[in-house]
Amino acid sequence: MKTLAKLPVTIVTGFLGSGKTTLLRHMLDNAHGRRIAVIVNEFGELGIDGEILKQCSIGCTEEEASGRVYELANGCLCCTVQEEFFPVMRELVARRADLDHILIETSGLALPKPLVQAFQWPEIRSACTVDAVITVVDSPAVAAGTFAAFPDQVDAQRKLDPNLDHESPLHELFADQLASADLVILNKADLISPQDLARVRLEVAEELPPAVKVIEASSGRVPLDVLIGLGAGSEEHIDSRHSHHDHHHEGEDDHDHDAFDSISIELPQADESLLLDALTQLVVKHGILRVKGFAAIANKPMRLLIQGVGTRFDKHFDRQWGADEARTTRLVLIGQELDAAQLEAQLRAALSV
Repeated sequence: MKTLAKLPVTIVTGFLGSGKTTLLRHMLDNAHGRRIAVIVNEFGELGIDGEILKQCSIGCTEEEASGRVYELANGCLCCTVQEEFFPVMRELVARRADLDHILIETSGLALPKPLVQAFQWPEIRSACTVDAVITVVDSPAVAAGTFAAFPDQVDAQRKLDPNLDHESPLHELFADQLASADLVILNKADLISPQDLARVRLEVAEELPPAVKVIEASSGRVPLDVLIGLGAGSEEHIDSRHSHHDHHHEGEDDHDHDAFDSISIELPQADESLLLDALTQLVVKHGILRVKGFAAIANKPMRLLIQGVGTRFDKHFDRQWGADEARTTRLVLIGQELDAAQLEAQLRAALSV
């Protein structure tokens, strides 16, 4: 009986807005027949990242694509590996003869080390190996000394852990994401000067073992052969990788991100500019970290995909509305201490002008 080779797994980590989902879309668009399963770990009841990934042209039907995208509902993978990650991996292991690769996108809050350590569990270790941990870096943010595009909001999330008392917690979280990396992508390299990019490269290198490669990219455009097939076997050496967060889980069971809210809002058709202006005002007023969703724009036959990090919004029409599909706007707003009824009322008032 032929023994199946271990199924390689690539873990993509990085702050919110660094370009993780864009990188995964690029990888799937260039899969060239590889059978890839995707685990998306993200906030939001609607599983919007999963829907975005299902839009990718990976040579299979929508039904087949739906079967290959596994979404973990909770936003912090380091907290949910036992509750959700293990059952998903067990199902993928059972299907590994039909798969060539697994991609995992962590949330912007998740630390990669506990996830890699989960691959030491015997049932997973015998069937899978971590091909590489890829850390996506927001180069302009590092050049600016903020490490994330919206440092105050990301730092607020970090401070939700009552065990932390660091002078520079955001830098330490950035360092922890680099500590587990087998490959680092300096993303958005086209948005800063060559001199600033060189400085970012030096700063990142200070946090890395010499063997870890650092490459530059724009919009996550990196050849697939550079991203997979690294054969790092990260689970074998992850315990020797020091991170600031190592001691925070020792003897602790209260690592809790529940104070960070993810709310769902449904709205009628809207004017595009009014909707984006209203969302921008809400982000500023309520400190909303992330906006994701689909909008029904009046007199437009196609659905508008919206993704916002802070006050920066990306949008494009992704597909036609179905003949029997309700033309409604569905959004997920992510932030701290959000009042769903209040936010919906303010959006509706702004859109009724």
